Amino acid sequence: MTTMTEASVREFKMPDVGEGLTEAEILKWYVQPGDTVTDGQIVCEVETAKAAVELPIPYDGVVRALHFPEGTTVDVGTSIIAVEVAGGAPAGEAPQPQPAPAVTEAPAAEEPQPEGRQPVLVGYGVAASSTRRRPRKGAEVPARQVSTAIQTELNGHGGATPAPPAQPPAPPAQAAPAQPAAVAQQRPLAKPPVRKLAKDLGVDLATVVPTGPGGIITREDVHAAVAPPQAPAQAPAAAPAAPAPAQVPAAAQAPAPVATYDAARETRIPVKGVRKATAAAMVGSAFTAPHVTEFVTVDVTRTMRLVEELKQDKEFSGLRVNPLLLIAKALLVAVKRNPDINASWDEAAQEIVVKHYVNLGIAAATPRGLIVPNIKDAHDKTLPQLAESLGELVGTAREGRTSPAAMQGGTITITNVGVFGVDTGTPILNPGESAILAVGAIKLQPWVHKGKVKPRQVTTLALSFDHRLVDGELGSKVLADVAAILEQPKRLITWA
Repeated sequence: MTTMTEASVREFKMPDVGEGLTEAEILKWYVQPGDTVTDGQIVCEVETAKAAVELPIPYDGVVRALHFPEGTTVDVGTSIIAVEVAGGAPAGEAPQPQPAPAVTEAPAAEEPQPEGRQPVLVGYGVAASSTRRRPRKGAEVPARQVSTAIQTELNGHGGATPAPPAQPPAPPAQAAPAQPAAVAQQRPLAKPPVRKLAKDLGVDLATVVPTGPGGIITREDVHAAVAPPQAPAQAPAAAPAAPAPAQVPAAAQAPAPVATYDAARETRIPVKGVRKATAAAMVGSAFTAPHVTEFVTVDVTRTMRLVEELKQDKEFSGLRVNPLLLIAKALLVAVKRNPDINASWDEAAQEIVVKHYVNLGIAAATPRGLIVPNIKDAHDKTLPQLAESLGELVGTAREGRTSPAAMQGGTITITNVGVFGVDTGTPILNPGESAILAVGAIKLQPWVHKGKVKPRQVTTLALSFDHRLVDGELGSKVLADVAAILEQPKRLITWA
């Protein structure tokens, strides 16, 4: 078409969000093919393992194609939308077909970041794009030539001169003898999930022939390396039988749940995004840090009276005042009196890292799963400032707009299970933290007060801590201090 010579098609890729995230799910498209977009306009909302965020487009133009429908999980670096922009088409971009991300990805990698800015997910700031891979042997190689350059290295040709594309697949077995020297200098390109798959299958990535864009090793490449390469050449009749045993376990596992799935009486919910990340984090925490949980039941009648008084105070006008505010303040005072509780375990260095600041995490239940955003430098905040921060944190979490940055760097956490009418629980530590306080429901209960049984507001607190760095004495002191403050709130003044 003549329009192809007058305009170029730019491919916008799923941004690299950092923090070890490799994929995101497209929740909603705000544009459709044919719509006009401008630099900075929000085009879609995606959900990572951290939070739901909105993606702005980094250039002006007309939407030509959306490569994935809503609900699709896309790897970071994969093109998700094509935009036709004004100006001459860069070399190699004009003949791209719109539907294939693998084809359109290479031209986008050839050109530098457009107009000095890069697409990033909200909350991370500008970071280098993940599609800009490290140079091979110190030379700049176009994206289309990276794959052939890697093949050339594996065949013993150390230079950057590209070999014909048809040559590399033929001699995979011959690459092994010439490999050690190349591997010593260059690490095969593969994403973390692919590396784990290769490790599980016992495959050396250096021996795998990459077929992905930019010379990246894909899952299919790893599976291909496991399959016997000589079966088709030796006996055509045996070819179907050879791959069958290797593929039977994987193939047999997928249909099994479907066969027993009663659609009328059961519902299957894919585990992904925030819920998937939470599950992985909790399993890792539970089986890495040796948990100890202690409990204390305390009369919080005076604290509840103080809450009602603060609601009438003009200093708290427009702010949300509830028991969680005073519980948070009580924990901050307890941490100040027992600073060693505010620490983390450095496995690599075999050191205990004591934090001289408190980023107070608040566990929040959202429609997308449990998240734990934190209040930065909560130890420096006054009570009204703490109330304001708590209100903003809870409101943002309920709307599903918590940024990834807000969930990083927590040091100690509070989880309020009492809002569900639960008396107490044994909370699991937030990964990287040493303690978490669970607050149970506050109820009227018979309590011995001044020698008489009276109805009092009572709750149960539970403190879980990492026994590698927190011993029973320290954990008990922290829990006892929190309880003492809630029983006699005036200690907020005398102990602060």
